[in-house]
Amino acid sequence: MNSIIEEYQKKLTTPEKAVSVVKSGDWVDYGSFTGQPVVLDKALAARKDELEDVKIRAVTAVRMPEVVKVDPEARHFVYNNWHFSGLDRKLHDQGLCWYSPIIYNELPSYYRRFLEVDVAMIPVAPMDEKGFFNFGPQVSHTKAMLEKAKIIIFEVNPKIPRCLGGLEEALHISEVDYIVETEWDLPQIQPVPPTELDNRIAGFIMPELVDGSCIQLGIGGMPNAMGKIIAQSDLKDLGVHTEMMTEAFVEMVEAGRVTGARKQIDRYKLTYTFSMGTQKTYDFLHNNPSCAIYPVDYVNNPWIIAKNDKVIAINNCVEVDLFGQVCSESSGTRQISGTGGQVDFTLGAYHSQGGKSFICLESTYKAKNGEIRSRINPILTPGAIVTTHRAMVNYVVTEHGIVNLKGKSTWERAEALISIAHPDFRDNLIKDAEKMGIWRRTAKLA
Repeated sequence: MNSIIEEYQKKLTTPEKAVSVVKSGDWVDYGSFTGQPVVLDKALAARKDELEDVKIRAVTAVRMPEVVKVDPEARHFVYNNWHFSGLDRKLHDQGLCWYSPIIYNELPSYYRRFLEVDVAMIPVAPMDEKGFFNFGPQVSHTKAMLEKAKIIIFEVNPKIPRCLGGLEEALHISEVDYIVETEWDLPQIQPVPPTELDNRIAGFIMPELVDGSCIQLGIGGMPNAMGKIIAQSDLKDLGVHTEMMTEAFVEMVEAGRVTGARKQIDRYKLTYTFSMGTQKTYDFLHNNPSCAIYPVDYVNNPWIIAKNDKVIAINNCVEVDLFGQVCSESSGTRQISGTGGQVDFTLGAYHSQGGKSFICLESTYKAKNGEIRSRINPILTPGAIVTTHRAMVNYVVTEHGIVNLKGKSTWERAEALISIAHPDFRDNLIKDAEKMGIWRRTAKLA
């Protein structure tokens, strides 16, 4: 028998036996996004009464973790998360999930420099003929985390796409301690349908794109609107260097807009660090040599991003204040998502030759009491987290227009931002700006 197959068989075990290595007080890493364990999570949850203070790290839960479900008082398992999904947000509201702030490109260094990992358990694609397990569509910080793990358990799933890359997308069987086999479908993340306002915002950004632009899109309806408009445009030779691979990019490729021919690095490749999407997206990524998945300290490194010319970074936010401070992750003190790669790509795009970054938001929202409120405010909601520093912000876009904040004084920023606020709120914003000492009576909107 082949020695690799022999080693595989020796390490193959049941989920119950594999998770028996977890001890009270351990730090356990669950992986990220669609790459979080299912049968191992269930087996660990079954040990609840044997364990105390097992601390778990994950990124963006797409299904309810069993360890949380069986422990509603969080006495046995402490669930921590690097970036909240809608589910994580609800768990946080119940005191069952804790947020861990990050600059995303730095996350691998947190593991290599500071963090302890007693047990790592992640899903992987089946072993190849050379003995390597591919991490699928979630390379992110995985290799750095596994380097620190004292025990590594792989949950092998034949439905995980094999995502090609050039760096840290696989691990050899010799470094794995236990293997369990399973089969489950990857969670399907359906694209958020663009609204009329999303399309209007995208319409302000489209003239800023040129042939050869290198695109990064965030998550949500507005980036999806951008993808559809780009796919229907006559733009040529676009490149892709993005944190998250979504169906919007697949549509752009199918429409012939993306070739990567004008990229300065990773030419002809769609570069990304993780994917959350539909089965169409996962099928597109599987064994696709035109796609390259890299760790996040490469993909989101601002100085790597800046090596490509004409980088266009498009991301959403929750609110902006008249100083230009951007909150993209909380509603007041309530954590709703995370920093993600917004800071990385805002900085990287600006330092790209011909590059631009865009922070997008609808000008208003409806509060729970039915009241319409502005997302452009004199100051951020008390307790709101500043995601992107005011000096880093390039373009801000609403359905009412687009403004560039770079190089602008405080009064110029206030004037620019009020000009793209909803008209119903502009007069009050001007009054607030006057009280704050950042308004000139000779300003255009006075």
